[in-house]
Amino acid sequence: MYVKDWMTKKVFTVTPDDAVSDAAAIMKERKIKHLPVVKGGKVTGILSDRDIKEYIPSKATSLDVYELHYLLAKTKVKEIMRKKVFTTSPDTPVEEAARVMHDENIGSLPVVEKRRLVGIISDRDIFRVLVDITGIRHGGHRVCLLVEDRPGSIKEVTDIIRKHGFGLQSILTTYEGVKEGYRRVVVRTRGKGNFNSMRKELEATYSGVEIKKG
Repeated sequence: MYVKDWMTKKVFTVTPDDAVSDAAAIMKERKIKHLPVVKGGKVTGILSDRDIKEYIPSKATSLDVYELHYLLAKTKVKEIMRKKVFTTSPDTPVEEAARVMHDENIGSLPVVEKRRLVGIISDRDIFRVLVDITGIRHGGHRVCLLVEDRPGSIKEVTDIIRKHGFGLQSILTTYEGVKEGYRRVVVRTRGKGNFNSMRKELEATYSGVEIKKG
């Protein structure tokens, strides 16, 4: 899966000389949190709702709501936007985009192709990816267990699941929080099978078995 499969293609933008109040109005109306700042067709910055919120408190101690609105109306986007912009491309794997967003503590990445803004991918899009690849919307049982980190170990788990009449909807693995030599596997099943017999065999074969019945 690539960024181009999950990015938002209709991108709302502002220019460096736009008023912050106008940018805030776009965010509110469109229910978005990030606006690429574009000048001459090139992304020169990015403005988030967090940038606006962080700017307001330093000015807000002695101002009423009307004065705050006036302040944002006379403040230009270029004064508070983030000039260091991390971007990605349509053909970047979506997990790489997620890694950059996580490591840099940012909520979105403008998507650029041949120096032209073609989309934006946000943390909300990454959540959509997670929901999709786990298959949670389609139901099924969630099987979580520890397996040895060796070739064929995951197939052995799925063979047991299939033996009891279930299909496979998704398989995820992680080494996080697991002792060396093992990995945690999370399988979501599909279809109808013998739940009790599957559970009994898995619990007799593996450790750390947690099964949430769908």
